Amino acid sequence: MGGAGERGAGGDGRAGQSDGQADGARSAGGTGRDRLCGPVRSRRGVPERLAGRLRGRLRVMARRGELPTAGCIDSQTVKAADTVGAAACGYDAGKKIKGQKRHIAVDTLGLLLCLIVTAASVQDRDGAHPLLALLREKYSTINLVWADGGYAGRLVTWARYVLRLAITIVKRTDDMSGFVVLPRRWVAERTLAWLARYRRLVRIYERKPEHHEAMASQPWRAWKGTELAAILEIENINSFRVQLSQWSHQGYINKIGPALYGPIPAST
Repeated sequence: MGGAGERGAGGDGRAGQSDGQADGARSAGGTGRDRLCGPVRSRRGVPERLAGRLRGRLRVMARRGELPTAGCIDSQTVKAADTVGAAACGYDAGKKIKGQKRHIAVDTLGLLLCLIVTAASVQDRDGAHPLLALLREKYSTINLVWADGGYAGRLVTWARYVLRLAITIVKRTDDMSGFVVLPRRWVAERTLAWLARYRRLVRIYERKPEHHEAMASQPWRAWKGTELAAILEIENINSFRVQLSQWSHQGYINKIGPALYGPIPAST
């Protein structure tokens, strides 16, 4: 799956971290809390940084650079529950669905990089403007993005001159009929299918878009203390378990069960 934009991917930083933060996380003097939270000790910072570290490890295991250099964008319209206000919803005439729309950016492995939520009435190319701006802010190494025909037009020119991103449009040919797996685009479509497999994400319940963004983008499975220590490269597991217990009392992470931890649930 590694195209021209994916070859030579590297970098000694961590996704979503500056070089100084990454060096601090690797230094021997850094504490476990610094490795996990960094300078931003917020509830959202813990799972977000954990996801960045885990994404980098998965990319290295797949023989890719730790930081992505290419990606793919797509969108998905989802029905909204009664708890979502009418002002935050819209109607997607193409899908005939009233609700909200998830705009995602993934790497060439399908790992989620960025996600924003808008009303379903927002066009794909309009929702791609803040998505690509966020993608450029988080990952300066990315220089190539694949997209479908709905993103063609002024968005390509804007991304090239403003964000220095090259958008390649992958279109269906006229002789195609029925379901066809298209190059590059199938990666983002598979990620959207992964999200839809979880019953909690089939429908949007959160009152605010940013709440659902946190819910859908967090690594919200249960993690064992030993798994977290391995991802964060912490050798003293016993002291790290004590630190995890303290973080759960302070509200940085959520203790699900004995030795099981997860992110703080997004409030609705």
